[in-house]
Amino acid sequence: MRVIAGLAGGIRLLVPETDVRPTMDRVKAAIFSSLGDKVIAARVLDLFAGTGALGIEALSRGAASAMFVEENRAAVLAIEQNFIRTKLRGRVRKQEVFRFLESATAREGFDLIFADPPYEKTKSGDAFTRLLLENETLPQLLAPAGVFVLEKRPTEQLLQAGRWKKLRAKTYGATEVLFLQPAAEAETGPSDE
Repeated sequence: MRVIAGLAGGIRLLVPETDVRPTMDRVKAAIFSSLGDKVIAARVLDLFAGTGALGIEALSRGAASAMFVEENRAAVLAIEQNFIRTKLRGRVRKQEVFRFLESATAREGFDLIFADPPYEKTKSGDAFTRLLLENETLPQLLAPAGVFVLEKRPTEQLLQAGRWKKLRAKTYGATEVLFLQPAAEAETGPSDE
């Protein structure tokens, strides 16, 4: 796995020996191709950061800042090592994502939020994607015209989420990528492709 483009393009990223499932390079390339110039000068939040690949890719392509939220200690260490490898900087929060969301405030104003949650269910039996889409804080963390990029299994059926409007959805093998905006704001955003 490597950084695809930008300042750190071509640099290989460290992947911890844990159950982290990094975003494949071709999926990552497609995500950033879809986002285009939205990445430049963006404030980025990378939830379930794993190796930090999505946030680091954004920084490499010109994002102004990135915050990485990851609870796995080995993954946090890998993100820090990947900062050294790429000569890029970001803030890392070693914290469970939903705990982070409980304490986060709307003043953060992120332009891009990435989430690549585990495909398996939480300990309580809920799907991570459903919990993210139903979370009240998450849409408030997006700046106006911000985009939430969510990765999930293509076979995972989601109920129509009242908080979010789908801008587009693309499937790449075992991964489906959803590009979302808060429902009220998305009425003036781009349409499905």
